[in-house]
Parts: sequence; C-alpha cells; structure tokens
Amino acid sequence: MTGERTERPDDRLPSVLRFTTELVAWVATPWALASHSWLLAVLSVVVLIGLPTCLATPGDKAKVIIAVPGWVTILLVVLQLVAAVAGSWLAWPVWAAIAVSALAAATVVTEQPRWRWLARATEAG
Repeated sequence: MTGERTERPDDRLPSVLRFTTELVAWVATPWALASHSWLLAVLSVVVLIGLPTCLATPGDKAKVIIAVPGWVTILLVVLQLVAAVAGSWLAWPVWAAIAVSALAAATVVTEQPRWRWLARATEAG
C-alpha cells in the first residue's frame, strides 16, 4: 500500500557496531583536533553527540526531538564513520587506525538493511 511504512529491520549487531564506532569518533576526533585547537575539539564533540541526539527519523528511535527524513539519519551515521576513521588515522598508531577502519567497514556493511529502510522513510513525521 502506498505511504505505508515497513517495519524497521532487526539491527542488534549493526547497532553494537554503530555505537562502538560512535564512541571511537567521540574520542578520536577531539584527540586529533586538540593539538590544533581546543575549541575545535570541544565543538567536534558537541556536533558528533548533539546532532544525532536532537535529529532522528521517526520509528528509528524511541524518542524523537526533531524529526528528520531518513537520509539525514544516514548522513549523520556517515559523519560518525568518517570522523572515527579520520580521527584515528590522525591521532593514533597505525594498528589502531587499521582496527577502526575495519570496524567502520563492518558497520557500513551491517547497516545496509537499516539504511534501505531509512531511505524509504522520506517524510519527517
């Protein structure tokens, strides 16, 4: 039926990988930026934690503060992934950056069903 939302896919493993990658982004990004500007380091944490907290696609989170279409949620996840990988390569030893890159790649692969679902969730309400 047109306009009917499909059920959100089960994403227990993707959720764990996604959250782990977010944690890495929250640590690695300010770590990488701190040597350049403490203000940028603080701002990166505010953006990386604040945006996904405030913006969400209805049906993807239990509580939505500001409803956004699914593509916005996908972009926020991509932002976290890029921040985790870039921050780890700039701030940490190569072995750690390789591990973070592998974690991010696994997150992208396991996120595909959720991203397809989010892509169909075009309306913000």
